[in-house]
Amino acid sequence: MKIIRSFYIFVFSLILLTSCGVNSHVMFKTADSEVITENIPISPDDAYRLAPDDKMSFSLYVENGKKVIDVSAGIGSQGSGSQQLTSGKLQYIVRHDGNVELPMLGLVHVAGLSTIEVQEKLSELYSVSYIDPFVQVEVTNRRVIVFPGSGGAAKVIYITNDNTTLMEAIALAGGITERGRAKVVKVMRQTDEGRKVYQIDLSTLAGLKYADMIVQSNDYVYIEPTKQLSREFLKEVTPIVSLITSAILVFSVFTTIK
Repeated sequence: MKIIRSFYIFVFSLILLTSCGVNSHVMFKTADSEVITENIPISPDDAYRLAPDDKMSFSLYVENGKKVIDVSAGIGSQGSGSQQLTSGKLQYIVRHDGNVELPMLGLVHVAGLSTIEVQEKLSELYSVSYIDPFVQVEVTNRRVIVFPGSGGAAKVIYITNDNTTLMEAIALAGGITERGRAKVVKVMRQTDEGRKVYQIDLSTLAGLKYADMIVQSNDYVYIEPTKQLSREFLKEVTPIVSLITSAILVFSVFTTIK
């Protein structure tokens, strides 16, 4: 009897230990005081500014972009002076010191500048060698990471539109999964004070005003999954129960034989 009692105590302890792993995949657990639910910024206060490890491309035209107008109007341009000087397909990486190495110019400091400010800076620098340069700059690796509510469904969404909304980012990720809780949508954004966590309830029409929130580069959009305690517990415990049942059966056979 002591052996059987010890056996059941061991089984019970093993089940309790296993239950600690139930819903262990849930990330970014926060207290009410750690999230912002009111006065959530819909639009960014400032334009995106380049940072180290950003990738940028640029197109350079002379004569204030005369070639662009000629092509749009269907006018052939014969002079080489109005040709496009860069393809815009090459990508240049912003170094950790904030500089980027560009053709003819060498190292140019761009960290902390908006794309418009970079365009103006490059236009001024290239004006030494070209007549009235027209520059277009694009940051090519701006991205948002979306966790739509279940494991294995996370996606990296590249921002091609400066006004990409939270709803668009979720839609590009495939929408909220069956396990996702539309009531708990967390947008984690890097600021000068660290990452701020904005919690949005998209389960009702009241949260519609935040669906148009403009996402920014390096935002994390995390949709909390439903905590399916019973299913997760059974998933964890079933193999152990099967093993225990087999052990009890073998133990009973040997006891009967004796």
